[in-house]
Amino acid sequence: MPTVRCAPTCELPAEILYALMRLRQDVFVLEQACLYPDLDGRDLEPATVQWWAEAADGSVVATLRVLDDGAGVARIGRVATAASARKAGVAAELMGAVLAAVRGPVVLDAQSYLEGWYARFGFERDGAEFVEDGIPHVPMRLAR
Repeated sequence: MPTVRCAPTCELPAEILYALMRLRQDVFVLEQACLYPDLDGRDLEPATVQWWAEAADGSVVATLRVLDDGAGVARIGRVATAASARKAGVAAELMGAVLAAVRGPVVLDAQSYLEGWYARFGFERDGAEFVEDGIPHVPMRLAR
């Protein structure tokens, strides 16, 4: 199983940050053919923490970011897994590590077809489905 790591964006070596952004681009922009502003400025917020899973060879095979949404609420976003690592439990391990480390309520906007996957971790739908960048999403919340 890959090694899970995390660090605030401002502490990441350039090579790791590049690998995280590259994976996000590969999944969201190229694979899902979704043109959107991935570099939205939130990665640079002081409280933003990047999480990733590294394969034995050091390559990044999954990533997500945790943002501070204020009032003690964490926001998970930009969850991406390399095609070569899917269906191997890598994303679930990464999500489990994040949820073990983050305190308080957690929110996210899930692509609608992944609602059941996030529900495995205790997330519940928290509003109506909406379309973002041409893809149906549902707001979800994990209250704790």
